[in-house]
Amino acid sequence: MPNTDRADGIPRPDGLVLAPFRALRYDPDHVDLARTLAPPYDVIDEAQQQALEAQDPHNVVRLTLPRGQYDVAGRLLAEWRESGVLTPDAKPALYVYEEQADGHVQRGLVGALGLTPAEDHIVLPHENTMAGPVADRLALMAAVDADLEPIFLVYDGGGAASHLVADVGGVEPGVDVTTPDGIRHRLWAVTDPAVLAAVAADLRGRRAVIADGHHRYATFLRYQEERHAAGDGPGAYDLGLALLVDGSAFGPQVHAIHRVVPGLAAQDAAEQARAGFRVDELTGGVDEALEALAKAGLSGAAYVATDGERSWLLSEPDLEKLAVALPSDRSAAWRALDVTIAHLFLIRVLWGLEDREDVVDFKHDVPAAVASARDTGGTALLLNPTPVADVAAVAAAGDRMPRKSTLFVPKPATGLLIRSFADAD
Repeated sequence: MPNTDRADGIPRPDGLVLAPFRALRYDPDHVDLARTLAPPYDVIDEAQQQALEAQDPHNVVRLTLPRGQYDVAGRLLAEWRESGVLTPDAKPALYVYEEQADGHVQRGLVGALGLTPAEDHIVLPHENTMAGPVADRLALMAAVDADLEPIFLVYDGGGAASHLVADVGGVEPGVDVTTPDGIRHRLWAVTDPAVLAAVAADLRGRRAVIADGHHRYATFLRYQEERHAAGDGPGAYDLGLALLVDGSAFGPQVHAIHRVVPGLAAQDAAEQARAGFRVDELTGGVDEALEALAKAGLSGAAYVATDGERSWLLSEPDLEKLAVALPSDRSAAWRALDVTIAHLFLIRVLWGLEDREDVVDFKHDVPAAVASARDTGGTALLLNPTPVADVAAVAAAGDRMPRKSTLFVPKPATGLLIRSFADAD
């Protein structure tokens, strides 16, 4: 991997690098693979964690969420390797990974990503991170000496990497399994040197946006810094596990993450919003409100405020008031985002609320948001999804979106491919 060295001695790739690696994988002779995989750690609640733990004694959630017992995760990983539950592939590979969910097909490449800070403009974050989750993942990474789950990257393809991903559809996969959540997972290992070289050359001049896994990527960088500071020199920790998906072909779907404001009655929320929006009460149920929201969103920022019984469409924000509410030193792409306007104008200015997690809650689907609003006597603020192109534009401008802005689906399964530093070539 060609590198440029910084003053601190940490090697940095001179372009987008997705290198082959020897994946540590579940042996199907020892386990039922469908029952050992799990979603990413940060979308698993306590009830789901218990269900996954009960599903199989070797479910990967026992490694990714060890209930604060990081040393236990390290011992488990070693035990599963020794017993043959987990075995490394014979040779390094890039892996074409496909997920089929609800009629949608997502397909991309899994490999070892060359780590670069945001200022290098190669791997671009679009959201800020918090110290707590990074510290948690850092302690776990140190205990297991491995990348347990990939970050999720989106890029503009069209070259050799995209062609490789598109062409595997007619080839028998090495893995074909459907997990209990109904998602089908297929996997192909690519080891041909000529193909790998063509992919490397294609990716070198490109850049990618982090769709999911900002805290994991920050952890990769922190762990790399710590190992170099300790004098360990170049090593497997100079790369991190990643899924790279061409957003223009076999790309993800983007869903909105909705807001809930407990204690603020929906009717009051709508009345207060009139100071900066056109507000129309809607007839019909929540489904009809979502149709109105989608239509209004074609012309600019729009939202639905609802308690499940009554709903109001908020649209056509007052441009003069909006200009005062949004900082002028941010990019035009960032200032135009629905989530930016929701947080800095609607929630802070018109509703007069502090934008904190104990004031504004987040829900990944409409039924959960509406139910929470009902339970708390509050308002569900429903949003349109942010287009992938808008996410990329914000990242390219060097800005960060408000927290919980986008939900890219389907997310890559954890446990299908583990990158153990002990197996790095």
